[in-house]
Amino acid sequence: MTSRLTHHRLPLGWAVRCAVWLMLAIAMPLTAQAAEVVNLARDCKTRAGSTLSHFWELSTANDCDTFRLRGYKPVSVMGVFSDGVNKQPLSTAANRSATTSQDYQRHEGLLQLSIRTKLATGLLPADPGRTDGLWFGYTQKSFWQVFSRGLSRPFRTTDHEPELAYIYPVEAAVGMGFTARYAGLSLNHQSNGQAAPYSRSWNRVILMAGADRADGSQLNVRIWKRMSENPSSDDNPDIANYIGRAEVSALWPVNPKNSLGLSVRHNLRREGHGSGTVDWYIRPGVTLSNPNAGLRYHLQLFSGHGDSLASYNFKRTSLRFGVSLVDW
Repeated sequence: MTSRLTHHRLPLGWAVRCAVWLMLAIAMPLTAQAAEVVNLARDCKTRAGSTLSHFWELSTANDCDTFRLRGYKPVSVMGVFSDGVNKQPLSTAANRSATTSQDYQRHEGLLQLSIRTKLATGLLPADPGRTDGLWFGYTQKSFWQVFSRGLSRPFRTTDHEPELAYIYPVEAAVGMGFTARYAGLSLNHQSNGQAAPYSRSWNRVILMAGADRADGSQLNVRIWKRMSENPSSDDNPDIANYIGRAEVSALWPVNPKNSLGLSVRHNLRREGHGSGTVDWYIRPGVTLSNPNAGLRYHLQLFSGHGDSLASYNFKRTSLRFGVSLVDW
């Protein structure tokens, strides 16, 4: 009996060894290929090129290929200290105003997640060495009542913003050392995923363009038109009058450790509703292994309407600070 067991164990041992060798033979080329892909992705972000060329992958040298996750808006964890909070969201639409007030605290937390991926490239002819791109992005922004112990620290509101954007490369001097780098068209949906009376949403068509210069400064302009909705189901018919119809944003790298940003939204109407945001990004350090690390200390001042959809017609000023991951 013992000799039979030994006789049967030998083929099993050889089978296991062969299986291990076979897996190693398959895995080694795949691992090398994966490492090559990772190195290519890193290289496409560090090769020579302008700030916006890297961000939107406008040249073949900066092309990181399709279906790879990239950063979009900052991924942030911040504390928010405000002069007020919207305890009872209101709307001019019928049955879209809260009937009771919540005992929210003025101070809260902010969590933002934002990612994008390139779906396709080379859709339209471009100059040699340049390429267009069709992008899908998603941003989620939540205000968290982390200090409201009596309310069990709920998320006060969460906005969801999927977006489909086509970006085309251009190159034209626009003055003050800036060169226009792209023009684009975006289909944008934004909603808070709530039921009436708290539901807020809108759809927009956005025209956009951007320019940068050699020192890394950039200027971006967006103007949008809200898509029409059935009045009976429109949660917020006057939302563009408060959040705005156009936005201009700029970013200046003051030095290798500090960058300043400014963003202004306007409704393009006489009453002048909108908002303004000032950002100060501080790079914690640069290492040889990761010279382009995207983590920043982030200080932000916001004033105006529309820091969230639920508060689109509520004006407040808030100081926010925390950490953000930018363009990772």
